[in-house]
Amino acid sequence: MKKTKPFFVAIVLSLLLLSSTTIFAQEGEDKGPQYMTLTTLHWNMDYEDFDMDTWKSVEKEYLDKVTAKNEHVAASSFYLHQLSPDNRELISVRVYDTWNDIEKAAERDWELAKEAWPDEAERDAFFKKQNAYYDRNHTDEIYTTLPIVKHLKDASKDLICYVRTSHLAFPEDGKGDEIRALMGENFDKLIKDNPLVKGYYPHRHAWGKDGTEMMEAYFLDSLTDLDKMFDGLGDLMEEAWPDEDARKERWKKFNKYFTGVHGDAVYKFVAGLNK
Repeated sequence: MKKTKPFFVAIVLSLLLLSSTTIFAQEGEDKGPQYMTLTTLHWNMDYEDFDMDTWKSVEKEYLDKVTAKNEHVAASSFYLHQLSPDNRELISVRVYDTWNDIEKAAERDWELAKEAWPDEAERDAFFKKQNAYYDRNHTDEIYTTLPIVKHLKDASKDLICYVRTSHLAFPEDGKGDEIRALMGENFDKLIKDNPLVKGYYPHRHAWGKDGTEMMEAYFLDSLTDLDKMFDGLGDLMEEAWPDEDARKERWKKFNKYFTGVHGDAVYKFVAGLNK
C-alpha cells in the first residue's frame, strides 16, 4: 500500500463540531446523526465443516427473516478481511436512526426470530448452525455518522471498502468556522465528484475504547482503483489549489486538528448480505 499524504487525514470532521453534527446537512434538513454499531467478529478456525457459500446462505436467511423486517434497523452490512492485521476478521455493521433504536432493535430481533422459527428446537438448531462459524471473541464499537457523505448508488456487487482510522488533536487555537470551511471545500473538490469513489462515509467515536477516533470508509470497485485514487489525489489538490505556498499553508492549518497517527485496513463489502 502506498503511503498517503497528510492531507488525506483531514477529510474527517473535527470534534469541535461535536455539538453541531448537522452542520453540513442540506438546508432545511433537521435530521440528526445516525448511530453505527461495528462488531468485529472472528472466524471459528476449528470449524471443520466451514463453507463460505453455506455461511452466506445462513446469514442471508437471518437477514431476510429478521434484520430486513426489523423497523429499528436503518441499514446493515458485512465486510470480510482483505488487508488488515488479522485474517480471521469479519465486520458486521448496523445503522440506527437514534441511540434508543439500538436497544429496541435487539429486542425486536428476538421477537422476529421467534416468529421466523416458532419451534424452539428448530430455532436453536438454526442459531447453533449460525454461531458455529464464529469464535466467541468479538469487540463492539459505536460511532455517529457524519453528514458529509457520498452515498453508494449500487450495492449489487462486491466492493472494496478502504477504512482509514485517524485520531483527533485538540489545538488551543482551533476554530469551528475554520475547520468547517476547510471540510466543505475538501469534500467538494477531492471526493464528491471523484469517479473512483463510489461511496464515502465518515464517522466519529460515540462509545468504545478511544474517544479521539475518527473513521472514514471509502467504497471502490477494486484494489486497482484504490491505488488510482491515491495516485490521483495529488493532481486534484494542485488543480483545486494551484498556488503551492497557499496550498501548503492550507494543509498546515488543517493538519493541526489531527495527531498524524492513523491506521489503514481494506475489507470486502459482501453484496447480498446488506439491508
